Amino acid sequence: MEAFNLTSSGPPMFILNGIPGLEAAHIWISIPFSTFYIISLLGNFTVLFVVAKEQTLHKPMYLLLCMLALTDIGTSTCIMPKALCIFWFSFKGITMDGCLTQMFFIYMLALMHSAVLVTMGFDRYIAICDPLRYATILTNARIAKLGLLGLVRAVLLVLPMPLLLRRLPFCANRIIPQTYCGYLALVKISCGDTVINRMYGLVITFVIMGSDLTLIGLFYGLIIRAVLRISSKKAHQKALNTCTAHICVMVISCVTSLFPALTNGFGQGIAAHIHVLLANLYLLLPSMLNPIIYGVKTKELRDKVGKYICKM
Repeated sequence: MEAFNLTSSGPPMFILNGIPGLEAAHIWISIPFSTFYIISLLGNFTVLFVVAKEQTLHKPMYLLLCMLALTDIGTSTCIMPKALCIFWFSFKGITMDGCLTQMFFIYMLALMHSAVLVTMGFDRYIAICDPLRYATILTNARIAKLGLLGLVRAVLLVLPMPLLLRRLPFCANRIIPQTYCGYLALVKISCGDTVINRMYGLVITFVIMGSDLTLIGLFYGLIIRAVLRISSKKAHQKALNTCTAHICVMVISCVTSLFPALTNGFGQGIAAHIHVLLANLYLLLPSMLNPIIYGVKTKELRDKVGKYICKM
């Protein structure tokens, strides 16, 4: 039936195979996956609701937190509904247009997520290194403009990806051994010349994401230098506490993205299902953990969330 669907005269179709080698366990695998997704939605929508309702939280830091929550909701929602259809009902078919659309939003949201983290690093840098001018430098309007700039950058950089893939011929065997349409997965099953596609993928990964990490590293290098110049240990602690949540989010994002990159680059002996599981966790775990981290580490937000929970 799959071979018929792939070679029929209808719209070009791909088959998302789920987790190769673990097809018999798809139902069991869906339990933690759906749990992560539900926790992600609850946590991020709670952040959005509380920040929207509380006037005292209408500040640049919490506006950035809302942007992060939106990217996390979008990222997990891009992959989980289709993944659960594969796990529960074996609905593995996806049209080329659907596949390219899913891929576009996954990578666009990843770049947007990275841009928000950079802006958060800049926010913490100004808050610690130039606190007297914080209110004039980082207004809500300026944060909104930076967010819009990050969105435009993400769209313009990711848009060539589906356009470059659409020009490629695909083999009769259009089976993708994943739960979602990844850029490299589509490049690998093409029968055409993929040099340009691979080069563009490397540019996006190493140049753009690398520059974002460099900027974040620069901001925190300047923050550490400023903190070390403070003589009071209490002031040290207070300054570092304002960065704790962002540092935790950064570490989780970097670690979860590092494992799939390492397994793809150097893990030829690693089983295919490990690659796929890590690729899914890379997209799901940060979305689930980010609101929890900010809820625990940010006292003002924690108190407001607690107030609404007590009202229930």
